[in-house]
Amino acid sequence: MKVGLMADTHDNLEATERAVDLFNEEKVEHVLHAGDLVSPFVVSKLSNLDAELHFVWGNNEGDRGHIRENFEEIGVSPAGEFASVNLAGRRIALLHGKDEEIVEALAGSGKYDLVVRGHTHSPGIEKEPLIVNPGATSGYLTDHETVALLDTEEMRPEIVKI
Repeated sequence: MKVGLMADTHDNLEATERAVDLFNEEKVEHVLHAGDLVSPFVVSKLSNLDAELHFVWGNNEGDRGHIRENFEEIGVSPAGEFASVNLAGRRIALLHGKDEEIVEALAGSGKYDLVVRGHTHSPGIEKEPLIVNPGATSGYLTDHETVALLDTEEMRPEIVKI
């Protein structure tokens, strides 16, 4: 199964559209968003996904009430600060990742095959245990807009510039 990973969209509508287009072209079945959408109006861009969306709150969500309402209109329920997602038999921890100790504890727990996190805006892949930060979809702080693709069978994530 193909899965799209994204984080830190920070209201960049054009980059969000490119991420959605990429995920649709790649025929991903699920998209995991590790937080920092920021404003409610970004939800309309994510509504164009052909995949099921899983979303956790980041530390910069501006109006959670309206974001939640906009998500509910498209059939998505934000999972809170953390989500445990099971896809194709793979156990995935999804969180924004503001607290490095929590990220490390989840990765070292042996409970998850993968930890997906954001917050740093720096794309990266750590192996054993597998931790993926897709970077910032927005491109803010790093000057490159990135997401990640994951095949759950191979468990080989790939960072992609959009």
